[in-house]
Amino acid sequence: MSRRLAPGLLAAWLLLAVACPARAATQLPERVSQGDLVLGLTTPGSQVAYGERSLRVDAQGRFVFGVGRDETGPVRLTVLHADGRMETIEAPVQPRQWKIERVDGVPQSTVTPSPEIAARIAREQAEVSAARERDDARSDFAAGFRWPVTGRVSGVYGSQRIYNGEPRSPHSGLDVAAPSGTPLRAPAPGVVTFAKPDLYLTGGTVLIDHGHGVSSNFLHLSRIDVKVGERVDQGQVIGRVGATGRATGPHMHWGMNWFGVRVDPQALLDPAGNR
Repeated sequence: MSRRLAPGLLAAWLLLAVACPARAATQLPERVSQGDLVLGLTTPGSQVAYGERSLRVDAQGRFVFGVGRDETGPVRLTVLHADGRMETIEAPVQPRQWKIERVDGVPQSTVTPSPEIAARIAREQAEVSAARERDDARSDFAAGFRWPVTGRVSGVYGSQRIYNGEPRSPHSGLDVAAPSGTPLRAPAPGVVTFAKPDLYLTGGTVLIDHGHGVSSNFLHLSRIDVKVGERVDQGQVIGRVGATGRATGPHMHWGMNWFGVRVDPQALLDPAGNR
């Protein structure tokens, strides 16, 4: 989402609503950047497509989609309005500069696992990926997002991580350093779709589905306080910070997805909320 709108999703919806009265053109934020969760508004009852995927449009005309870290754009939407009008929208994607981070001291077996462990990792990640494909009609994401834990930001989305000198996939979320056992709160309402305490790479892992393909995942938890199928409110404690799985110390890792597209949760937060 545009960083100018990031301090308040509700404010963003209001701005789009003013710009998008009945029968007006579909609206997107002024800026779209790599890693953004993009919030849009159109006439209720419209059909919106982004690439090969049809987007959900709720009763207020709200829809959402994600822009990947390496997306060069432009993003293109096609809209079929309820009255038969067709609309095509394009928006350029602003590139971002990514940090390079070196992480040493990680057990080498987790950086280059054995074939048996690699197979376990693949099975576990397939379970997580399946949970991310959920596409509920709920618009919980529209409530906005709050910091699940406050503290020093120790890792950012999109940075290239080099473990023990070996380049690995870019960092997929936001890390905040916090003592083990610190309560971890749901950043927005949703439904728990995955909760397991002992994944090989990510340890205690919880996924919360916020509707329309938007989900949050929390890794390395020392304790999980929710179960699959449970509905959670914004601010509800869902677990405790830990260092389980592949982690060099206790911290919160918060990743966010739009289906299989990883997006930047920090772009949705008010910096003033991290106190």
